[in-house]
Amino acid sequence: MTHLSRRALIAASTAAALAPRLAAAQAKPRLTAISQWSAGSDGAAISALGKKFDEKGGIWQHSPVPGFTTEMMNKLRAQILAGDPPACSQLKGPEIAAWSKIAPTVNLDATVAAAGYEKVVAPDLARLHKPGGKWAALPLQIYRTNTLFVSKRGLDRAKADKLPTTWAEFNTLAEKMKSAGMASPIANGGTRSDDGQKFEACLAGISPAAYRAAIMNLDAKALKGPEVKAAFVQLRKLSDWMDPNVAAQPYASNLAKFVAGDMGMMIQGGWAQGVLLNAGFKIDDFIIAPGPTDNGKPVFILNADAFIFWQRKEADLQAGQKLMAELVMDPAIQTMYSQITGSIPVRTDVDLSGPGWSDGQREAARTLKDSLAANQVVLSLAHNMAQENGMTAAMIDVLTEYVKNRTITPDQAVARLTEAVESSR
Repeated sequence: MTHLSRRALIAASTAAALAPRLAAAQAKPRLTAISQWSAGSDGAAISALGKKFDEKGGIWQHSPVPGFTTEMMNKLRAQILAGDPPACSQLKGPEIAAWSKIAPTVNLDATVAAAGYEKVVAPDLARLHKPGGKWAALPLQIYRTNTLFVSKRGLDRAKADKLPTTWAEFNTLAEKMKSAGMASPIANGGTRSDDGQKFEACLAGISPAAYRAAIMNLDAKALKGPEVKAAFVQLRKLSDWMDPNVAAQPYASNLAKFVAGDMGMMIQGGWAQGVLLNAGFKIDDFIIAPGPTDNGKPVFILNADAFIFWQRKEADLQAGQKLMAELVMDPAIQTMYSQITGSIPVRTDVDLSGPGWSDGQREAARTLKDSLAANQVVLSLAHNMAQENGMTAAMIDVLTEYVKNRTITPDQAVARLTEAVESSR
């Protein structure tokens, strides 16, 4: 029989106690993630991010849920209720605070501080990702939803050489395009988010102050104000210039006609650049410009994609969360991601002067800074930045019905929007 000394026994027991900690420290980073990004430029970007994660020694496990944000949220809710949340998931705006009350999130403060990330993020955007004052989510990219895309061939066809800067100029150009033989000068789609984007572009372009009061603060007086009615008047013009048969088709179904000059303008998010290029069209086929604004100052309707991090006990998932957080904040990763999707980086210190950036992205980045200085940055309703999902859905219902049903008057639309807000509070 072999006899062990007391010292040997202590050494053995100490080694055994340390083993789990060493295993945790050496765990190979693994990340389980869900998002709605599965195809096109969004799918290409998230796949590129996953490849970088793998290159850093991690195991990337992404489960896309195609479709509207609601479908992805349903899957997230099911996993949380089952006690098996993903290590991180796509989430944005006020939903970050709302969902952080449903399940415990990771406190990212130390990781964010080590990267100096908060210093290079717009204050209002940082606030959305810090429910309870603690970083729980990280913004990945920014889009302006009131970006104006103009077909170069469409502009030539209308014999026009000046881009519109106000709604009056926009309307004049649309009529010129109509007179030049374009049955539908506006190339937007007919999805719910498309309808919401068109309305928010109208209202913010007329008055960002009224937009903030009515849409972001849900002020009862502002909801019934003249600016909201004027926005519905402008929205009806847009819908009259669109293909009446677009129904619920996505805007991408019109891209070929847009580039060919059979349709002339499109109000869309910056992601349309990535979709156009991914479809094989050239950057020289179209012009990217700010959306119309009537007060002479730049207006930026902000939509930011982000990841929220959910608490997990597994050492490999915790290591994966740390690696993912570091990658999301990395200037090189934000550059790679935005150059694929057509967005602009969340980091305000990223240099967009080099190759790989379009003039449209450079202009959007400048406009964001100028809009921040002018206090004319507002949050997108159509993309769940201005309100939580339930309120957003109720308001978009009104906007979609108005776009599809031309018998509804602007006055009736104002009343219905006000009623929708009151019933959803």
